[in-house]
Formats: sequence, structure tokens, C-alpha cells
Amino acid sequence: MKSIAKIGVLLDNETCKRRWQFGINVFERYITEILSHAGIPFTLLESVEEALQLQPDILVAAAAPDDRQSTESMLRYAQSGGLLISFAGLNSLASKLGYRRLKEYREGYAELGGGERLSGGGGVPEKLRWLSAVPWVKLDGMLTGEPVGVPEAEAGDLRKESPDGASIGAALQQFRVGEGAIDRWAVNIPVTMAGLMHGTRPVLEDGVPAPDGSAQVNEGILKIDDVLELDWEYDRRSSPGTPFPYFQIPYADLWREAWLGYLVKRALEQGLTIPMVGHWPDGVEQVAHISLDSDHNINEEAWTTLGLLEELQVSSTWCMCVPGYEQAVYDRVLADGHELALHFNAVTSEGFAWGETSFRSQIDWLRRATGVADIVSNKNHVTREEGWGDLFRWCELEGVQHDQTRGPSKKGNGGFAYGTCLPYFPIAWANEENRLYDVLQVGFLLSDFNHMGTDAYVPILRQARRVGGVAHVVLHQTHLHTKEIDREWLRAIVKEAREQGFVFWTGRQINEWERARRQVRVAGFCGEMNPLVEGEVPPGTVVYVPTMESDIDMVLRYGVPCRKIVLQG
Repeated sequence: MKSIAKIGVLLDNETCKRRWQFGINVFERYITEILSHAGIPFTLLESVEEALQLQPDILVAAAAPDDRQSTESMLRYAQSGGLLISFAGLNSLASKLGYRRLKEYREGYAELGGGERLSGGGGVPEKLRWLSAVPWVKLDGMLTGEPVGVPEAEAGDLRKESPDGASIGAALQQFRVGEGAIDRWAVNIPVTMAGLMHGTRPVLEDGVPAPDGSAQVNEGILKIDDVLELDWEYDRRSSPGTPFPYFQIPYADLWREAWLGYLVKRALEQGLTIPMVGHWPDGVEQVAHISLDSDHNINEEAWTTLGLLEELQVSSTWCMCVPGYEQAVYDRVLADGHELALHFNAVTSEGFAWGETSFRSQIDWLRRATGVADIVSNKNHVTREEGWGDLFRWCELEGVQHDQTRGPSKKGNGGFAYGTCLPYFPIAWANEENRLYDVLQVGFLLSDFNHMGTDAYVPILRQARRVGGVAHVVLHQTHLHTKEIDREWLRAIVKEAREQGFVFWTGRQINEWERARRQVRVAGFCGEMNPLVEGEVPPGTVVYVPTMESDIDMVLRYGVPCRKIVLQG
């Protein structure tokens, strides 16, 4: 068995503090969430000096100083045999490598399909939206002095502004320097993923509505989809069988796939491997989740819904808002294996307010009303949100471990509006030093107020299956009680999800599993199929070990052949 690659992630302390001092985000810090989600061990490094002392096999310079002395030090690290990876950085080295930097571009699309350098050679067929890129292009004329490295390969093509916009350079450039290499991504991948999944600005005002009138987000209620970073024209799909356009591509998840596939392949080229932890327990490839928002709080509607769920044999999460149902409903919900959660209401026209006091008051009400002390999950009514991390701080204080507010509030912004269907931990703003909140986010893709027929939900389920994610659908008891079309829509989704291999879990189950599996790390091997594991192992945890071999026992992970090992706990 190959040795495990020693990975260092450089988030230079002085560089970060300098940016925070001026209120500038270090969303590059999100690379730690990307690696943690994949179960990849890494060492966090706070200075170039610390990185040079560790001498990792792979150094990811996520937030690095770009002064001459620091970049020269990192260059020497690479020349001595290390692999140095940068996201839109190392610009002071450009001329020494025969290139010049261009300006930062704020949005565009990357073509990553094909080529042996990306995703194990499989590539990503779609053009992926990015939110920050600093391309390099070759210098005109001769270098002054000897070049410090040799261009080895380029991959991908960046287009500015639109999928068919002008080409501004390669997505990835690789240089041979001494005994090692420098790989420079022009796209700032962690910044792009954080921006797609969170937005790039706090919710302070109404967002820009869809020009076709299908998503009028500027209705005077502040919501999370006021800060969407996708394009109404380029990122939605319409078809004759779909009454409303929808966001069809999980961009953030596909950036994750592309980068992790590239990373493990580069390690294999060095004679090393990078074990990863599977998303779900053995036998589960992807998860479907149904959550129900009580809204009208009419008991008869709840009983109808309970009967329908019993017919379909699915568990769900019931998001309760004041004043809720009668006690008998709560008892039946729990007895049938469903979850009780909060549906925080901060809509002023309904008599509620946005604020910590209001949040605490409502969760205290729910605990008293239901008799459930440990409320784990929340979803905000109408996806109401303000600011940046207020909601997550309140959840942390109240022990709410899982939020599912990120989703469409209008008919025309269903699908992958935030680029992801995987559980993740959100990142804070610069005023909290871009820490990760201890609140798992599992957004939703579809709701019964914008159900769009099979031309939408079938491909959305397929995309969620493609990345091994969560197909989260929101319904309302009042619609299931009064509208046969909604009941039939739910039946159709459950049938299709099961045919595609989805397993139905509650929000509590997703939260518990995700937190448990993240404690597992592979520290080494004792023989071919016996990983030495750190942390408490949930039964059924899957470990994938990338390999250059390819036979019938291998499975593909991020486009790379892997051994699949099931841990028994």
C-alpha cells in the first residue's frame, strides 16, 4: 500500500489578520471545509516558516503572503521536491516563470472537460461558473534572466462573464521547478465555492429579480435568495414541460469534484495516496429528505399529511411555527419516526421580528409545546434572513445543530440555486475571522409552491445522485391537505427517488451521520485492506483509497479508481 500524502494548508496568520483589519474576507479558508468534508487529513499552517519546517508532500497555499521573500521560500520548497498548489496567487513569481498576471475577473465560466489533468481524465462536461479568477498569460518577448521553471501542462479554458465569453486563459497551469512542481489554478476555487453557497455580501436589501418575472425576489422581505450569485439567463434551464425555469447545475459540488479528483491524481503521480471518507454508510449512495412547514397550523391538515406519509412509508422533518398543532399531532409525528423542528418566523407582516430574542422565544415555545428538549433542526419561514451569520450564531447558542433555510422562495429559482446539495458547515464574515459555524447546512432544491413536473424534478434528482448528495424537497401540510396535485407530486417524487436509489432520512439523521463520519481519519495502513483509523468509527463507514490500478474491484471516486473499504466500527 502506498504512503499517505502529507498535506499542509497554508493560511498565513499575518496575511489573514491584515485582510480582516480592513474588513476583507479570507474565503480561501473554505478549503479546510472542502478537505474536511472529503475526510482528507491535513495540517493547518499559519506561516511560511511553519510550512518549510513541516515540509509536506503537498502544500496548498490558500492564503499566502505574496511578497518576494515569502514566494522565494515557497519556490525553494517546490524546487526541493514538494508540490505547491495555489488558487489565483503566487503572482510575484509570474515573470520568473515566463508569464504575466492579468487583473482579477469577478465572474465567468470554466470549461474543464477532457484532458488528463482534471478529474482523473474524465473532466466535467458542463462549463462551471466561477466568481474570482486571476489568469496568467505568457510574456510577450524574452525573459530577463533564466526561468526558474518549465511550463509542463495547461488545462481548462476560462471564459469571462458568460459561457461563450472571451477566453482569458487556462484554468490550471503546471510548472516543473527543480525536483518538484508548482500548480496554479487561475480560479480561486474556495472563494468561488463559498460565494456560490453563501453569497458574496450580507443580506441588506432586496435582490435583483429575474427579468422574465418568474422570481420576483424584490418583494420587500429580506431573504437568503436576495444574494444569489447565479445568473438568471445563463444558469437556468427551461423546457416545454417545465412551467418555470430552474437552476440545473450544482456548480459548487462540481468544483469540489474537479479539484479533489485533480488532487488525488497528483498525489498518485508522486507515488502517494489520499484516503477519503464516503458521504454515506455502506449501502447508501445518496439521500432524499422531505421537510414539511406547518405554516397554517390546522390540525386536520397535519392528520392528512401523516396518513399520506404512512402510505408512502417515508420519514420526514416537521418544521413547526407558532402556534403549532395539538399535542396528539406531535405524539403521532414522533411515534411514526418523524422529526420535530423549528420553523422560525421573522416576517413582520405576520407579527414577528428578526432578532435573537425572537428566535430564542420561538424555540423555547417549541420545546414546551412538544416536550422535545433537544430540537436539532430549523428552517426559516419564507427563507427569511438578514445580515450574514446572525442565524447561525443564534443556532449555536441554542444548540440547534442543523439549518435548512437555503432554498428557493420563488417559482423560478428552484434547483441548485446555491450550487450544492451536500451538507456543509457555513463560513462566517470577516468580522468573525471567517470561522466555520458549528451548524450543518442542508439546503432544499424544490418546494410544492414551485413544483415543475418531471422535466425538472427528474434531472434535479439525477444531479443530486451524481454527486452523492441530498435531494431535499419542501412541502406544506396545508397544500397536501387541500390539493390533489400536490399529493400526486409527492407520490411521484418518492417513486422516482426510490427508483434512482435514494434513501429517505430525517434532518436529524443527516446531521448525526455527517458529524459522526467527519471524526474518521485514515492515519496509515496495516496491509492492503486494513486502514489504521483515528476517531470513533460509525458502523458502515466507507473509506476510498485512490490507486493507479484498475480492475473489476475498483470503484471510481472523483474520476479516480479507488479501493472501497467498509469499516465496521
